[in-house]
Amino acid sequence: MLSNKGHNVHIVILNDNVDFKFSGTLFNLGVFKKQNDTLLKRLKRFRRLRKFLINENFDVIIDHRSKNSYWREQFYNRYIYKGLKKIYVVHSSNLSGYFTEMPLRFASVYNKNVCTIGVSIHISEEIKKMGVTNCNTIYNSYNPEWGAGKNELPNILKDKKYLLTYGRIEDAIKDFSFLIHSFQASKIWQQDVFLVIMGDGKDKERIKELAESQECKSHIVFIPFNKNPFSIVANAQFTTLTSKYEGFPMVLVESLSLGTPVVSLDIVSGPSEIIIHKLNGLLVKERSIPLFSKAIHEMITNKELLEYCKRNAKVTVTKFSMEEVSKQWDTLIQNELH
Repeated sequence: MLSNKGHNVHIVILNDNVDFKFSGTLFNLGVFKKQNDTLLKRLKRFRRLRKFLINENFDVIIDHRSKNSYWREQFYNRYIYKGLKKIYVVHSSNLSGYFTEMPLRFASVYNKNVCTIGVSIHISEEIKKMGVTNCNTIYNSYNPEWGAGKNELPNILKDKKYLLTYGRIEDAIKDFSFLIHSFQASKIWQQDVFLVIMGDGKDKERIKELAESQECKSHIVFIPFNKNPFSIVANAQFTTLTSKYEGFPMVLVESLSLGTPVVSLDIVSGPSEIIIHKLNGLLVKERSIPLFSKAIHEMITNKELLEYCKRNAKVTVTKFSMEEVSKQWDTLIQNELH
């Protein structure tokens, strides 16, 4: 986004792992991270990073890292970033991952930054409660081109009517167990409707075992992570979200941008800022299997509601497009630095 706005962007990554196309110049610190990593090797990488930042003389550093160690972050603040302007971005409503184990003390570091960005209004409001005074909200964005040129639907899903959930399979956060129990209770599988779970993660085998124990097991389909999931999302009846918390759940935005409605728990944070109840999906106020199963059943059986939500889906997320969000970032940088 910033490259398209004419900014000279450099991207620093700490792990040697690139999953998607990017613009700008990449500085990959991960290639210096070897097995049997030692404290001395880590310090050498930090020194490389500091030298890189000084030599490039950046106008501003936009830092997206999680920040869960107070003393490590003080090292960043007093050595790595010394004398540099920076913006911290908070991506999760679980603020312990961004404010370390000493949040009130660490808030003072945030207040010395150019700005702090929360990716949802809820996150920004919670940040302000920590004592941070320089906070703004800029949502995560979707790329409208992501859905162009959809790939062919996998054979396992052809001719199936299905609802979809996708993401990292970590049950403590995403609560796929709740979704499976809700799908079972909804009885829509008796109408030959399938639940598709797309993704990988440490709990995948355990979730598969849970699915196998259900009466609806023949109608639960697991498929692996897919870098090009557009046809799978676009052909779903709707997408679900049952996480225990989020920052700004792109699953919902991506789904709606492809014209697929959503059914989500009203969790902290994000869904209530994306979903307009019964306009582009259903927002379930409580983590209740009876309530969520009822919402699933209603979206499948109420054809008028489903079609109405499909028609409205795309237009409701235009404010989250890269075009709109990039304007906000560009304005922020121009105003704060010039």
